[in-house]
Amino acid sequence: MIRLHVIGACLLGGLLMGTALIAHAEEPNDPHLWLEDVGGEKALAWVKEQNAASTGPITAAEGFDQLRTRLLDILNSNARIPPIAKAGPYFYNFWRDAKNRKGLWRRTTLDEYRKADPAWETVLDLDQLADAEKENWVWKGASFLEPDCQRVLLSLSRGGADAVVVREFDVRTKEFVADGFVLPESKSRVAWRGPDSLFVATNFGPGSLTDSGYPRTVRQWTRGTPLTAAVEVYAGQQQDVSVGASRDLTPGFERDFIYRGVTFWTNELYLRRGEQLIKIAKPDDAKASIHRQWLLLELRSDWQPAAEKFLAGSLLAVDLNRFVEGERKLDVLFEPTDRRSLDNVIPTRNHLILNVLDNVRDRVEVLTYVEGKWKREPLPGMPEFSSVNLSAVDEHESDDYFVTIADYLTPTTLKYGSVGKGPAEALKSNPTFFDAKNLVIHQREATSQDGTRIPYFEVSRHDLKLDGSHPTLLYGYGGFEIPMVPGYQAQTGAAWLERGGVYVVANIRGGGEFGPRWHQAALKANRHRAYEDFAAVAEDLVRRKVTSPRRLGAMGGSNGGLLMGNMLTLYPQHFGAIVCQVPLLDMRRYNRLLAGASWMAEYGDPDDPQQWDYIRTFSPYHNLQANAKYPPILVTTSTRDDRVHPGHARKFVARLRELGHPVSYYENIEGGHGGAADNPQTAFMWAVAYSFLWKELTSLPP
Repeated sequence: MIRLHVIGACLLGGLLMGTALIAHAEEPNDPHLWLEDVGGEKALAWVKEQNAASTGPITAAEGFDQLRTRLLDILNSNARIPPIAKAGPYFYNFWRDAKNRKGLWRRTTLDEYRKADPAWETVLDLDQLADAEKENWVWKGASFLEPDCQRVLLSLSRGGADAVVVREFDVRTKEFVADGFVLPESKSRVAWRGPDSLFVATNFGPGSLTDSGYPRTVRQWTRGTPLTAAVEVYAGQQQDVSVGASRDLTPGFERDFIYRGVTFWTNELYLRRGEQLIKIAKPDDAKASIHRQWLLLELRSDWQPAAEKFLAGSLLAVDLNRFVEGERKLDVLFEPTDRRSLDNVIPTRNHLILNVLDNVRDRVEVLTYVEGKWKREPLPGMPEFSSVNLSAVDEHESDDYFVTIADYLTPTTLKYGSVGKGPAEALKSNPTFFDAKNLVIHQREATSQDGTRIPYFEVSRHDLKLDGSHPTLLYGYGGFEIPMVPGYQAQTGAAWLERGGVYVVANIRGGGEFGPRWHQAALKANRHRAYEDFAAVAEDLVRRKVTSPRRLGAMGGSNGGLLMGNMLTLYPQHFGAIVCQVPLLDMRRYNRLLAGASWMAEYGDPDDPQQWDYIRTFSPYHNLQANAKYPPILVTTSTRDDRVHPGHARKFVARLRELGHPVSYYENIEGGHGGAADNPQTAFMWAVAYSFLWKELTSLPP
């Protein structure tokens, strides 16, 4: 399926690493602006000083080394499920463990994969490559040329940043192609158009990037010619988010598409016929995807293209060619309710599999187009309460699918099935990484300030005494239409639940738990609803005597880091400790830093005085007060994070220290937006976070 919409949140990439010191003419002087100089000598000296002062006491504490080792053993375990993806006759996997710190790209057959100990054929050893080329390569993915899947575009990152080097690789010879396609480090959008042609959206020099740092132009590049000779096929506007192009290589449905991302939530889609661009007359805020003859539209707002009105959150289908010719009779494949929303659409050759969230629980349906109508039936063998994640094995050739099933306490199981052939076959299961025999999962609800019911998941001991004494970790995100659904979290289990802690995940507004309306309820001027929701869950945990403010911790990253910053500044009385990871915090300058301009549809434009009036109310950097009583906070980031600028975290910590408040800081020099580039770094990062929380929440009486 060709997906033609932007997916993500603060998970989108931004500009290359560099200095971002452009000040707003009208803003007050920022004494910490120098900390935005990502690789500056003075700024990095400050980072090293803060790291030593903060992590030293944490890592020296009793039990830290044991926890870090435990978490690293989980990450490196050879008993983990190796996730696979089909390309040609093989199933490929990227694997890291204790022997392969950077990782192996390898492959096997399905019959071999079914064995307890499959035989793997190494295609590329990233540790060997990094050593030979003296580069700190981090794997970022592979794009195969279909249908033979012998040539592939590999994306490799230096140190984990989003910016990648793209290089053509031959899986038969297991070598990079001599004089093959190569793109220098950039936030490129690259797609195969054929064996000797690519669509390339990249940094072509001055004027070729948008204000968000994404490509503004897309070009067609022919093998054997220099990149500078690539022919421009489309150019967006400077204020757009990004542009891109793709070719549908499905046999019998070969077509070119151009995508223009106007804002994070609005876009335009064009069908390219020769030199002609035909704009698809869809709503600008609808997600579009193409599967064979079908145009699939996921609506973010109500739409009435003709006599019939379609509700926001609906999934519609129509024959693409007929739609281009003016057909406006669309089939409704899904319509939301107050507590039901569409989570995902998975096409196979002859079917569409819908993953639906029903009160944040997965339900799976299969749709089949038969004799002019869509027939609907449940996918057999799906669990009642676990989270389900599906993917097509090869949507062009078969109706086979992979499905993973898990919840907070049940290790993930990978199954392989085929639509219409009964329940899926279990292929692999993760081991039990922590003791869950006395633990239970409850789904509960809190009532937010405006009366809205906010669901949350609570994992605790089955005999939990409601006396307010339990160390409790409350996690949240609340942005970009991303739902927080249950999943097996081995590190949380080992580091928190086994020690007697309670773990809670809040399904606050701004996320995608109940579709577009749930997300849109917390946009821009209404952002505080997400924070009110999270605070309401915190209050409910205290009201029910699960915990007390002194025993309640909070954690979140990226947009969830902004959430944590606002918990500190707006609701400090609710928490005993906070962990704030790779965060946005300076909402006055966020749109000038890396990919920040792409998120203005979510938060607003701080350069507009009227919008800054409300943005300021949820800009933690600007709302810190000297006379406030804040709980201890750990702020973490990565020097190589080229999505959310590390300056957010640095300046926030500097301001807290300036005002005399307790704050700990850890900045990993590598890692990108994920905070870590390999398993040892990941284990260290999480050991620091959980050790900090446990100490702060248990060192004093509740």
